[in-house]
Amino acid sequence: MNKIIVTIVCFVFSSVVFSQKMITRSGEIKFDATYSGAIDPVIGTNKTVSSIFDKATGELVIQGLVKSFKFKLPLMEEHFNENYMDSDKFPKTSFKGKVVNYDGKNGTYDVEGDLTIHGVTNKVKTKIIISSNGSKLVISGNFVVKLTDYKLEVPALAKRTLSETAKVSIKLELENK
Repeated sequence: MNKIIVTIVCFVFSSVVFSQKMITRSGEIKFDATYSGAIDPVIGTNKTVSSIFDKATGELVIQGLVKSFKFKLPLMEEHFNENYMDSDKFPKTSFKGKVVNYDGKNGTYDVEGDLTIHGVTNKVKTKIIISSNGSKLVISGNFVVKLTDYKLEVPALAKRTLSETAKVSIKLELENK
C-alpha cells in the first residue's frame, strides 16, 4: 500500500514540477489591411486571444474570436464582421503548429503550422521571437497574409481603402498552466 501511495505522490509531484505547458487568455493579434494612401486605416486589434505553448514539444495553439477584433470606426467593425469575415458563420480564427527546434532559450525561431481564417486552412511558415520575462514567456511575431488565400475578396468599392494583403502581428504573454 505504501508503494502505491509513494508512486502516486511522485507522479503528481513530477507532473507539477516538470509541467511545460504555458497559457494565456489575454494575447493580442493585430492586423493592418490598409491600402497605401487610404484616408482611414483598416486596423483591427483583438486583446482576448487564447494560446497554449508546450515548451517540451514546441507545439503552439493560438485562437481568437473574430467578433473580438476592435476598430477605430464602428462601421468598419460592422463591415469586417458582416461583409468580410462572416463572423456568425466562422466565429474563430486559429493557428495550430510547432516552434521548430525550440531549445528553451531566448531567440528567433521558425514556426510552422496551419492557419485558419474564414473557414479556410493554409500551411504557413514564419519567424517568431521567444523571450523570458520573469515567470512569463513572451512570444511575438509579424507576418503577411494574402486575403484571397482565405477566400476574402476585396470589393471594387473598397479597393482604395482595403489592401489585398494584411500585416498580422501577435504578442502573447504566457504563464505556467
